[in-house]
Amino acid sequence: MNYYIVIPAHNEEAFMALTLQSLADQTVLPSKAVIVNDNSTDKTANIVLAFAEKHPWISLINATSDAIHLPGSKVIQAFLKGLATLDNHYDIMIKADADLIFPPNYFETIIQHFQSDARIGMVGGFAYIEKNGEWLLENLTDKDHIRGAFKAYRKATFQQIGGLKPAMGWDTVDELLCKFYDWKVVTDASLKVKHLKPTGANYNKTARYKQGEAFYTLGYGFFITAIASLKLAMRKGKPLLFADYIKGFWKAKSAKKPLLVTEEQACFIRKYRWKKMKDKLM
Repeated sequence: MNYYIVIPAHNEEAFMALTLQSLADQTVLPSKAVIVNDNSTDKTANIVLAFAEKHPWISLINATSDAIHLPGSKVIQAFLKGLATLDNHYDIMIKADADLIFPPNYFETIIQHFQSDARIGMVGGFAYIEKNGEWLLENLTDKDHIRGAFKAYRKATFQQIGGLKPAMGWDTVDELLCKFYDWKVVTDASLKVKHLKPTGANYNKTARYKQGEAFYTLGYGFFITAIASLKLAMRKGKPLLFADYIKGFWKAKSAKKPLLVTEEQACFIRKYRWKKMKDKLM
């Protein structure tokens, strides 16, 4: 199985070379790696070009977008620009961030998972962040969720879920749609990815409301949103974010924002979420 990887990058000169070197050190190399230089004002593009000279499977495309860093939409718009330059001759599609160090066996192991079961649709490892010289699990999500920083999709799955949606919540709706279409999502705790920049480091105040809006567009409904908001705010160690998330939900509801899913899918998602919550309480 071969894989293509698309990496959106905005002002990542501090980390870009580390990410690309970790790709070049893989036991199974990507067939193609497209780095989307998204409006960078630093040396990101120069670093990518230097790597592309040594590694013909690396290519750079330049994209322009808003300088405002809103979670979800900006990064996926850049991803889609990279995806548009690729052909269809891949088995696995990867979306990755430009501030990661992958262990050398990362993608070889990902491929082995996909080969082990034809119903596996997505695979990923776990993100680790550095604190006081130690690499610790970045514990923002459940153990069965693959972080948006590194997503690997089987081609058939990627196509069936309609690719990635340029909105916050894209990295939750992809997994929920996997479940809707009866694909398996696999996480591998042995795959420790170093995440060099903590999640949300660049988000502005508007982004706080975006999380509640995302819960609305996933079709959660108010009660699931309230529980999910409380859980996330506590995990981030910022309980006051709960109010921002709820406000974002109501703003989206009153504006009648379109959902990221169909009514049938939203109904499935609510049932799935309630079941997961009940299972945890049992």
